[in-house]
Amino acid sequence: MKGTWIGLGLLLACGRAQPEHATSASEPAASAPAAAKTPAAKEELKWAAASRVIAIGDMHGDLEAARRALKIAGAIDEADHWAGGALTLVQTGDVLDRGDDDRKIFDWLEQLRPEAKAAGGELILLSGNHELMNVAQDFSYVTPAAFESFGELGGRPSAFRPGGVYALRIALRPFVAQVGDAVYVHGGVLPEHVEYGLARMQHELRAWLAGQGPLPALVANVDSPVWTRAYSAEPLDCERLTRALAMLNAKRMIVGHTPQQHGITSACDEQVWRIDTGMSRFYGGPTEVLELTGDRVRALR
Repeated sequence: MKGTWIGLGLLLACGRAQPEHATSASEPAASAPAAAKTPAAKEELKWAAASRVIAIGDMHGDLEAARRALKIAGAIDEADHWAGGALTLVQTGDVLDRGDDDRKIFDWLEQLRPEAKAAGGELILLSGNHELMNVAQDFSYVTPAAFESFGELGGRPSAFRPGGVYALRIALRPFVAQVGDAVYVHGGVLPEHVEYGLARMQHELRAWLAGQGPLPALVANVDSPVWTRAYSAEPLDCERLTRALAMLNAKRMIVGHTPQQHGITSACDEQVWRIDTGMSRFYGGPTEVLELTGDRVRALR
């Protein structure tokens, strides 16, 4: 996703908030009510190391690009069912917006998750800024066809409002995942995020998505984990990255969010890999995925 979040247009249970830009987040996210009952999800945000991991970046409503990526990964068969066996696949968010097929991709990936689990694999779907923008009722990047595709659910605004059907599905997703010694996130994890507490951020985000808590800073702030470009756009903050990885006891971070014009890139002595290749029809970039096998990291096309 390029640019900053301009049209927030929040519709929360308590009423309409004033539109604002994604702002700098020196303040912590507001805490969710202690009594809020939110959807159960993985709290620790960590998974055991896997022999083979594939990471896929932004899909932005292009079903054919999504299929190409999963086929390159060896994750699906010709009938679009899981064929990856024990593969761990991480999709780093932003399947929504910019293309007509975003609901189809969202639903398909959800259906693949239990298939992967049954085969001994894992499909980890992360939230990107565009998933959270939809819950915040910002449909600035939704195509007319995609907007109309939720008609039987009362429309897209109803499906994605906090507590709505699709918001509750997003609430079950982590915004960050650590698999072995690699951290996967849409924008980036900064040292201050680790200090504040990633599990705490996850709880606050889930409460808001369920319609049971206030808007957390994670959603709207330009330096939040789903918005920051500290590791993916010049000038890079490699020192901050090194500190964040040390705090997480991790070797590398894999991020999406910022399209790389010619395919997957690495920086900061390969401590960060940028996997948003702009594969969707909207951007016209190459379809690539990142493969991690032990200490070997490589792009597959």
